[in-house]
Amino acid sequence: MEYLLRGILIGLLFGLPVGAIGALTVQRTWSLGAKAGLLTGLGSTAADCFYACVGAFGLTLISDFLLHFQGIITALGGILILVMGLKSLTYPQGELPPDEETLGGAKLFLTSFAIGITNPAAILTFLFAFSYFGISEMGGWSDGIYLVAGVFLGTYLWWGTLATLTQLIKRRAAKFQLRTMNRIFGAVLCLFGMIVFLRLFMSIKRSG
Repeated sequence: MEYLLRGILIGLLFGLPVGAIGALTVQRTWSLGAKAGLLTGLGSTAADCFYACVGAFGLTLISDFLLHFQGIITALGGILILVMGLKSLTYPQGELPPDEETLGGAKLFLTSFAIGITNPAAILTFLFAFSYFGISEMGGWSDGIYLVAGVFLGTYLWWGTLATLTQLIKRRAAKFQLRTMNRIFGAVLCLFGMIVFLRLFMSIKRSG
């Protein structure tokens, strides 16, 4: 139970910084409803749990591979964020493009999972968090499972809270604001996409 509680705390701390997934969750909740926002958050939570598993169970083969190709994987994530942002920003009516209006649950989940999974540095962040919270040695697989389950609960609790708050605010907002909000979220996603490439460029420059 101790590892479950620590995992929940780590998951909450991971979810709180509102990045590209946060903007996407708010946008989809605003445009498509709370269910869309929850599915978007679930995709990000699954990606976090994957990296938490790699760190908790010491899956060095996977971590070495992901960190070796970190630059390429991160660039792919940046491209995906930029494409999604530009689609929302440049659609003539300022609303969601037709293909996004009809996104099924699987696509809502997979697109946010893809963004979350293209951040291999999360492995190192989880390892640091585990060390900071005194999780250096676990008694066995059961401790690791409790820890990852806690990360799942913590991160998804945050995304659920964010989607719920967005839905409550949306009910008080005028309907015509939908177009403006989608343009704002599109610009925010583009900004996060550019930040990804800026950080990647600075990392390459330092290593060079």
